[in-house]
Amino acid sequence: MNDSVANDGSSTARRGRRGAGRAARKARASGGAIAPAWVTRGIPPYEVLGEEGLSLIEHNADTILEEIGIEFRDDEEALALCREAGADVDGMRVRFPRGLCRSIIQTSAPREFTQHARNPARSVKIGGDNLVCVPAYGPPFVRDLDGGRRYATIEDFRNFVKLAYMSPSIHHSGGTVCEPVDLPVNKRHLDMVYSHLSLSDKPFMGSVTAPERAEDTVEMAKIVFGDGFIDPATGCEKTVVINLINANSPMTFDDTMLGAAKVYARANQACVVSPFILAGAMSPVTVAGTAAQILAEALAGLAFVQMVRPGAPVVFGTFASSVSMQSGAPTFGSPEPSMVMYVTASLARRLGVPYRSGGGLCGSKLPDAQASYEAANTLQAAALAGVNFMLHTAGWLEGGLVMGYEKFILDADQASMLPALLKGVDLSENGQAMDALREVGPGSHFLGCAHTQANFETAFWRSSIADNNSFEQWESEGSLDAAQRANKRWKGMLASYEAPPLDPGIDEALTDYIQRKKAAVPDASH
Repeated sequence: MNDSVANDGSSTARRGRRGAGRAARKARASGGAIAPAWVTRGIPPYEVLGEEGLSLIEHNADTILEEIGIEFRDDEEALALCREAGADVDGMRVRFPRGLCRSIIQTSAPREFTQHARNPARSVKIGGDNLVCVPAYGPPFVRDLDGGRRYATIEDFRNFVKLAYMSPSIHHSGGTVCEPVDLPVNKRHLDMVYSHLSLSDKPFMGSVTAPERAEDTVEMAKIVFGDGFIDPATGCEKTVVINLINANSPMTFDDTMLGAAKVYARANQACVVSPFILAGAMSPVTVAGTAAQILAEALAGLAFVQMVRPGAPVVFGTFASSVSMQSGAPTFGSPEPSMVMYVTASLARRLGVPYRSGGGLCGSKLPDAQASYEAANTLQAAALAGVNFMLHTAGWLEGGLVMGYEKFILDADQASMLPALLKGVDLSENGQAMDALREVGPGSHFLGCAHTQANFETAFWRSSIADNNSFEQWESEGSLDAAQRANKRWKGMLASYEAPPLDPGIDEALTDYIQRKKAAVPDASH
């Protein structure tokens, strides 16, 4: 290629980048309004086991349920429901006859469902070929380049709700995006739910830390949705809240999780039943052994929700990582948890329910190279596995102890790549590009041809954070690394944030409910 051709190509590419930048800025300024509400998969999920292997793990899971059993701790009603369904109950140990849990689930649990947002354009479909990206969940600490690592506050919580609302690649407001430790533990759920309902109009996750906090979540959702909380076509409650019910692995559900599950199931709200596994500590060290335990725990929890209310929406969840055999610390981005995710995703599809897993997971303390490669490994594996509800998509640092401002922006940028990855190959006339091949012919270049000009703004996924400029331009703009660019981005987003409209009467009713509930109980720190 001679110099004149190179210069022509360079100027065309620069024009393309400028056009893409304008489009990206427009999307960011809109709060994501022009982005699809979820990602639709156009390629098949990646399978690592065939029929024989998956059947073996299903057989082993049924053996766990039948011979070892699952403990349902300190909840007599839960034990009674299991007994009525045909399980053998011995104290708190519940043993399920082979195939019973699967039969209960497949009789009534929906294959996919809609979680309604207060803005109908933001409602998401969970299950099938759909992918919903959700922020990280649960960190008690936050980190940014300016303030370092510190305990999270309600202001941090509100900030992350705003950032999720403004990020087109994040489809969901999430739940406990960070733990606001500056508020009393028995009251902070009210402020968190209010933040989701008032600062965003995307769907959100409810509180599960006590049954009464789940009840508050449902009541606040009823205030916001009003008459729309009931579906006139069915007479049933619409699913407007989703929540996270963790098994206390190995093979245990405690009364807190069971109580919250009952509240949500009875209100027809969705439960993500999710074993929490650090393989080697909370499950066997092998992929097949861990997958069998996960399936057994999930089957018991999913069946329990159907015992409470047949037809209540459920999601087969997993959180599976491994621990270092040297230090005992959790590790992320390694191949074995990815294999567990591929296997359990296949098991969820065979069971016929939506599937949840992570996400942009990492063990790094900072938004550095370790964070990048571990998060990329888990994010892309989750996408390829066929995850429907991708919890921990953005913000996760330090094994889930920290919600990172810069990490959130970097992860959201990577999540914006998933629609391009999952849409598959375009075989339309435009996708085949035969006109371009005929126009250019041998020995020339495609930069100026009609097909390239018609497609250059949408031809390739473009990062909004990565720097692809010349060294000289990068240097003149401050020699910023990715974390520094992300730091500028989240500050700019918060400065330009505008809350979605909320009817003043609804807002007043919410705040009145919160004030009455807070006044009724003394503060509790634990």
